Amino acid sequence: MSRPSLIIVPGASGLPEFYDSFIKAVTGRGYDIKALHLPSVGLMTGAREGPPPTMYEDAELIAKHVRELADRGNDVILVTHSYGGTPATESVKGLTKKERQKQGLEGGIIGIAYMTSLVPNLGGSAGTCQRDFPDREDVPMAVGDDGWFYYTDIPKLARVSFTNLPKDEGEFWAAKLVKHSSISFGDPLTYAGFKDVPVSYLLCEDDRAISPQAQRAGIEMIEKESGNKVDVTSIKGDHVAPLSSQSEVVDWIVGVAERMSSLA
Repeated sequence: MSRPSLIIVPGASGLPEFYDSFIKAVTGRGYDIKALHLPSVGLMTGAREGPPPTMYEDAELIAKHVRELADRGNDVILVTHSYGGTPATESVKGLTKKERQKQGLEGGIIGIAYMTSLVPNLGGSAGTCQRDFPDREDVPMAVGDDGWFYYTDIPKLARVSFTNLPKDEGEFWAAKLVKHSSISFGDPLTYAGFKDVPVSYLLCEDDRAISPQAQRAGIEMIEKESGNKVDVTSIKGDHVAPLSSQSEVVDWIVGVAERMSSLA
C-alpha cells in the first residue's frame, strides 16, 4: 500500500519555513509532505497587494493542491495548525477519496489531522472559536488601514505562542511571523469537512494561545456533529509543537498516517 501525501495548512502569519525542520523529520520517516503558503498569510516584506484574502481563498488553494495530488492517484491527509483548521475543513468538499471514487477517480482526502487548531461549526469562524474562550492569553496586535493585522509585542507573543522554547529562540521565531489578513478570521464555515473523513487531534496541554479547554470543546463539537469519535493524542506541547515538541509530533503524525491509511 502506498503511503499518503501530507499537506500542512499553517497557522495565522505562519510561513512554510516554520515547518522546515518538521517536514525534514517526517520526510525521513518515508512520507511526502509539504507546507502551503496561504493567501491570507502575508510576505516577509509585508502585506500582499490588493484586498486582504478571505478564508475561502485559503480553502481554494488547499483544494487545488489536494486535486493535484489526488489526480496522480495519491491519498491525502490534511495536517492543520491553529487558524489552518478552518480553511482546511472548508476545503474538503467533493475531495474525499470516497467522493472521488464515485466519479471513477483515484486518490483524495482520507483524513484530517488537527494540531491545536481552530475548528468552528457551520456558520462559525476562526474568530468565533477564539471569542468563545476568553481564558486564552491575548497577544497584543493591531490592524492596519490595509486590513492586515500584525503583532506589536514580540516578547509577549513569544511567551504565549512559543512557550516551551528558550526565550531567545522563541523571540527569533515570533519575529518571523508576518502580517495576516484580518478578514479571514471572520469568514463563516460553509462546509463541515470533519463529517466526511476520520479525524485525529493533537491536544497541546501547554498551549496558551488556544487553551486546552478550547481544544477540548472543538473535539467535542466534532464528535457531536459528525457522530464519530475523534482520535485524540495529548502532549505537553505549546502552540508551536512542531518546533518545540518535534519528535513527539513527528511520531504522532506518522502514527496518524498509518492508521488513516488502514481505514482508507
